[in-house]
Amino acid sequence: MFWNWAEPMTRRYSWRIARGFGAIILAAGLFGPVAGCSFFSSSDKAGLENAPPPGELYSAADELLGRGKYEKAAKKFEDVDREHPYSPHARRALVMAAYSYYQDGKYPETIRAGRRYTTLHPGTKEAALAHHLIAMAYFKQINDSARDQSKTRKALNEFNILVRRYPESKYAIAAKNRIRICKDVLAASEMNVGRYYLKNGNYLAAINRFKLVVVDYQKTAHVEEALHRLAEAYMALGIKNEAQTAAAILGHNFPDSKWYRDSYALLQSDGLAPYENTGSWISKAWSGTVKSVQSLNPL
Repeated sequence: MFWNWAEPMTRRYSWRIARGFGAIILAAGLFGPVAGCSFFSSSDKAGLENAPPPGELYSAADELLGRGKYEKAAKKFEDVDREHPYSPHARRALVMAAYSYYQDGKYPETIRAGRRYTTLHPGTKEAALAHHLIAMAYFKQINDSARDQSKTRKALNEFNILVRRYPESKYAIAAKNRIRICKDVLAASEMNVGRYYLKNGNYLAAINRFKLVVVDYQKTAHVEEALHRLAEAYMALGIKNEAQTAAAILGHNFPDSKWYRDSYALLQSDGLAPYENTGSWISKAWSGTVKSVQSLNPL
């Protein structure tokens, strides 16, 4: 009996062929359903295919804006950005959505839309407008000085960024004026808290509040009283050289102030006079403003 040398080879090839067919069948089972699917459902595809052209959507939004339908206009502008994100109209539509929300008094939505614009299109001509809308949305939410000032701080920060990034824009001039308003509100808030601490004998806490006004808000209307209150607090603690310095700085910069008259009288009641200690933090905070202050008599 002869050995059939072809039989083992036939079996090997038969096994390989069978394995190959199995792989094909398995692949068909795994990927067949995917090939028949889409990343979008049929309703999504229909919505995308039936969406109005970007120009038509933008015109509809603009028409709503002109009629004072601000919220509807904002949503329609956002439709342009959502359904046609790469169209020429999408970028402008996004900043117009922020403007429409602002006109409607919906400030969180204004900030959201404006922030999206400045993130995606920071160097474009509408970026200054978008940043202006963000800052104004915070500004419109400022509370009086007796309440929480988180929105005031955010408004101040956004206006500062606006002036720094877009100094030549028409919004920069108005921003500078609103920066002064924000600082005045923040200074008033610090003064309210400082007076409370001073009245209750918590002199160190009071000094910390008045110090913020003297260092950070020198150009506000509250700095005169802050310097006087520092003189009061330091006298109460027996730190007389700092009280003299506060009064000296006050007298040099605001010689006609009623607060200086009060500070002068306070020092005089203890046999003292205004005198600058050049090593004091108060003197250093006003370096360049005060040269040499010895004794200033307001009378």
